[in-house]
Amino acid sequence: MTEIPRLNGVIKQRVEGRPVFLPFIAPTIEAAIGVSVSDYDGCVFEMEHGIYDISNLRIALQFMLNRRQLVTGGTLAPKVAPFVRIPPNGIEKNSWIAKQVLDIGVYGIIWPHCSTVGEAVNAVSACRYPRRESAPNYFPPGIRGDAPTTAARYWGITNAEYYKRADVWPLVPEGEVMCVIMCEELRAIKNLPEILEEVPGIGAVLIGEGDLSQEMGIPRQYDHPDLRAAMADIVAICKANNVTVGHPHVDANNVERILGEGYTWLMSSGVTTYPALVRGRELAGRA
Repeated sequence: MTEIPRLNGVIKQRVEGRPVFLPFIAPTIEAAIGVSVSDYDGCVFEMEHGIYDISNLRIALQFMLNRRQLVTGGTLAPKVAPFVRIPPNGIEKNSWIAKQVLDIGVYGIIWPHCSTVGEAVNAVSACRYPRRESAPNYFPPGIRGDAPTTAARYWGITNAEYYKRADVWPLVPEGEVMCVIMCEELRAIKNLPEILEEVPGIGAVLIGEGDLSQEMGIPRQYDHPDLRAAMADIVAICKANNVTVGHPHVDANNVERILGEGYTWLMSSGVTTYPALVRGRELAGRA
């Protein structure tokens, strides 16, 4: 069996030490086509605050596929890796939604309000298939149900190959799935060192500065020094644990500062915020 190269371009860039750029987009045909020909590393279909519609998401995923890209690129890897932000907060532990979106082929899940060790364990577990306790990298134990056929077809590989690759990175180096938790509560910051020390398999921590600022009594005052200080604490904790840390509101005016502060997962609010991507790639040496 020929070894399949890396499929998740976001992971590829992080393994090579480069920051990654992703927009939030709606699960629509038009958004999917637009992002599929962009220079983003991945995209996140927004289904936390938007309507959770698995049918629309599945259709959008199909319209991200471009046969010419696959042929001329000589790889099964999509040009832009699709992720999804799901509706449940971490405390709700609704792993069935994670099961559904993974089963149609997404490469990663963003978990809102994941603020404790237990919630983080559930998030990672929902992204993994079960295995024996004696198996390597057993913890967190997998709870994902077995239905790989649709996802394997979308990735362009066999079921057997999918089983090997459908695990969480960086816990499993060949894994193609990223479990991203959102840190957007004061208790989450307090618990983050313990979470990152005790829960392997977290691919990135995305700061939710909107919700965090709301709790701090300074809603959407993104330049407030107290909010900036709290976010800097999150960045420092992630750096100390060698975990990718993300910023959710990147534009052409702040991208240089955000890169300088140590963020390595930079998000914009839609494909049309292209100047932030262009400038960010220039600053990161990826132009």
